[in-house]
Amino acid sequence: MTAMTRLELHRILTDISGVRGVYYQPPESLKLKYPAIIYSRSRIGNMHADNRVYRQDNIYELIVVGASPDSTLAETVAALPMCRHDRHYVSDNLDHDVFTITI
Repeated sequence: MTAMTRLELHRILTDISGVRGVYYQPPESLKLKYPAIIYSRSRIGNMHADNRVYRQDNIYELIVVGASPDSTLAETVAALPMCRHDRHYVSDNLDHDVFTITI
């Protein structure tokens, strides 16, 4: 199985119904459109055998941001393969659901 690229992940995220904006590491000056998904690479996961790296996975943090706490967007993202919900919080009257996805 070939690993997914970041651009393939981006395409999957933009195809999710109800998302108005998908942003990869947006600058703070950018005006975001909500509901939105903001994502960035958080780390590289190495798997070792015989003192060598035999597999590397890119691990991204996804943040689903929206004004409605009843949005189904978080559940849709949670259903993506290799995706895990980490936490929920509210900031600036916007709901944030944080996920980790491995590609």
